[in-house]
Amino acid sequence: MEALIGSTLAVALAEIGDKTQLLALLLISRYHRPYAIAAGILVATLINHALSALLGSWLADLIPAQWVPWILASSFLLVALWTLIPDKASDEPGRFHQYGPFVATLVLFFLAEIGDKTQVATVVLAAKFDAFLMVVIGTTVGMLLANIPVLFAGRWLMDKIPLKYARISAFMLFVILAVVTLIHTNGQVH
Repeated sequence: MEALIGSTLAVALAEIGDKTQLLALLLISRYHRPYAIAAGILVATLINHALSALLGSWLADLIPAQWVPWILASSFLLVALWTLIPDKASDEPGRFHQYGPFVATLVLFFLAEIGDKTQVATVVLAAKFDAFLMVVIGTTVGMLLANIPVLFAGRWLMDKIPLKYARISAFMLFVILAVVTLIHTNGQVH
């Protein structure tokens, strides 16, 4: 449960104001089909985060055990700092527009997540928790919690969310994850 809840919270907070949330706003304004766009977000996120979690699990097995907590804590701190940097909206959906809302969303969300802070967070969370399925479910739920409201409330919601406080909350959550990771290192912080 810790992996599920931690992953959900980390991604939901990190995603507020992220470029994929802005992409969701762009897609809903273009297509006006929230359910098709939501399905595209779900499939793209499941694929992207499953691959990311596999990478995180593989790296956790590859790296010497005594290094893992320090690398994880450092990664959480880097992601924490990254959450403080606001994203900018992407250009028009471009050539994928012709394939309709589901395919355009699936492709654009998958591509937007490559190298994104939530993808990096998924790799780190999978390495930390060693609970592949719970991390993938948690990060996917977090992504949906942040993006689905945009599809139904759109611009009104974006105007009401204090992005500065959402970024600070995400920053604090990742710092807490870093500290907890070090504390759980056999109860010793060196």
